Parts: sequence; structure tokens; C-alpha cells
Amino acid sequence: MASRPDYYKTLGVDRKASAEEIKKAYRKLARRYHPDRNPGDKQAEERFKEISAAYDVLSDEEKRRQYDAGSGAFAGAAGAQGPFAGFDFGAGVGDILSNLFGAAARRGGGRTQTRARAQRGADIEAQVRITFEQSIRGAQVALSVPTHQRCPTCHGTGAKPGTTPKVCPVCEGRGVEAVGQGPFSISQPCSRCGGRGTVIEEPCPTCGGTGAVRTVRRLRVNIPPGVREGSRIRLAGKGEPGRDGGPHGDLYLVTHVEPSPLFVRRGDDLEVEVPLTVPEALLGAEVEVPTLEGTKRLRVRPGTRHGTIQRLREAGPPRLGGQGRGDIRYRLVIDVPSELTEEQRRAAQELAKVMNGNPRARILKVGAR
Repeated sequence: MASRPDYYKTLGVDRKASAEEIKKAYRKLARRYHPDRNPGDKQAEERFKEISAAYDVLSDEEKRRQYDAGSGAFAGAAGAQGPFAGFDFGAGVGDILSNLFGAAARRGGGRTQTRARAQRGADIEAQVRITFEQSIRGAQVALSVPTHQRCPTCHGTGAKPGTTPKVCPVCEGRGVEAVGQGPFSISQPCSRCGGRGTVIEEPCPTCGGTGAVRTVRRLRVNIPPGVREGSRIRLAGKGEPGRDGGPHGDLYLVTHVEPSPLFVRRGDDLEVEVPLTVPEALLGAEVEVPTLEGTKRLRVRPGTRHGTIQRLREAGPPRLGGQGRGDIRYRLVIDVPSELTEEQRRAAQELAKVMNGNPRARILKVGAR
């Protein structure tokens, strides 16, 4: 049978401790082991659960009486009871203790001035069309992006000039409302101010209280060498403006590249078809092929088959991030004329006479089985 946890020892208080002493001990330990102060520390998280379970029992007069009487209901319950049992500490827990510990400060004698919480602006996305040459070399292009800017009348406050946003009467400037019972609560964004902590009683006539106005931003942006169709380029701080003094979001450019009449993009490489005559494929040859810088002589081996690929290493487009260059892949295709002159026909017939063997003999033999 599981042993009963010692909640007094967990909180570090005497068994005759008063309710106020228990609360004081709990607050001290909760601040120390709170998951927000110990991110990723599983031991601190478990310790916090144990502290919460102990306080849940000892802060309740009836539960404490049953515990002191030796009730078996508390056997093996360390870390498994209390308001935080099974709670995911990864989201929004920071406001739980602020509700508990900040109450006294909000009821203090002095008046506290509360500022609206700064919020980062939204990211935006724009499309940019460039030529194949620009995608290889890089370029600077002009761009018009529909976005918002801080209202020039209220300078982003959203309030009519001569007035200021007021502290929200519902959340008292905290931006959250407490939901729950007892000394613990779960927080959610304030229903009155939407989490800003302030309300605007007289909205700005220009922006209607949003703090921003619609505009078109004209930019000149640098396209790095090596982008391809669908590449995303991040321009930090070029997105929507933040609220209440928060930073701008980011602008993401999606590139659309015009096709090349010669080259086809294959990942980091380029591919181009190089036609060969029948004699060149049979006898071998040196043929002139295109590159990104002009042309180059490529040696074709005798007996080259249709579809053979030869590579020109490190002659392709730059890889994004400066990791070298791709290759150019030359796909060799045998160009067979659809019509022959009489002279070509006689030459083909003579070639057929002197060529040895039937290349289809093997598959015909297999098919006859």
C-alpha cells in the first residue's frame, strides 16, 4: 500500500502552523519551482505539483482536519492532487501565479499606471516574378506590397488626439480574466479589451481605433542568386506594424521564375537536351553545348546511347546559402530524321548490310518460350 505523503514537510512548516504561515510558505516555494521559471526542468515541475497538492489540502480547513486525523484518502497522492494535477505547463501558466500574487499589489494604496501590452505585427506574403537570368545571377527588383502603417493622426494609439487609452475596468490593466474558484485560477484574454489591458473610449477618426491605416509600401528588394520557382525569401521587420509599440512582422517573398528556352531546373542542377546525329552517336564527336557563361566543347564517346547524361560539374546555378554550385546535366538524344534523301537511304542500306547481329534477337528468343 502506498505511503501517505507528509504535506507539512513538503511545505516546510510545523504541524501547528497557522493558515497564514501555510500560505506564506506555499507562495515562497511556488515562486521558486514554478515551471515558467524552470523551463524544461521536469524535477522542478514535479516539485511544483507536490507543493500545489500539499497546499490544496492544508489550506482547506476540512481537508486538513481529515488529513491530520490520518485519513487514507491521501495515501500516494503526492504530486497527483491539487489544482495543477495533470495540467500542461507549456501554455499560459505564467498568469496563474500573477493572479494569486498580484492581487495584493493591485489593491495597494498607490495607483498603478498600466500600459497596453505591445504585440508583434503579423507576417505578410507577396509574390515576385523574375527572369531565369535573374534567378541565376541575383537581382534587385521593385515591389509594391499592400500593408498597413501606423496611423499618422494618433501615432498608433488608436485614441482620438488629445485623449489616451484608459485602463480596462474589467481586467484592471492585466489583459486577462481569472476563471476558477478558490485561491487558484486559470487566465484567459480579457473579454472587454481583448488582452490589451486598455480600452479606447474616443477612437481616432482616421483609423477608427485600430492604430493603423491601409497603404501600399514600395520597396526595392535584393533577390539572392540561386532562387528557384517557389523559393521563400524572408525580409525581417518588413511586415505589418505591431500594436502598442510592438515590433513589425516579417515579409515573405515567393519567387516565380520565367522558364528558360534552354535549361530545365532539376533541384540544384540544370538540364539541357543536346541532339546528336546518328554518325556522331556511332563514331563519337566533340559537340558545342551551352553553359551559363557561353558555350563549351563536350566530348561524346563512340557508341553513345540515346538518353545518356553527361555532367559538367559545378557549372550550374549557385546553391542558396553559398554552398557551392550545382551541375549542368547534358541529356544526349539521337536525332533521327523523319525523311531521307535518296543518297541518305542508300547509305543507310549499306550500313545495315555491314552491321553485325540483330539487337532484338535476345528479346525475341525470350518471347518465343
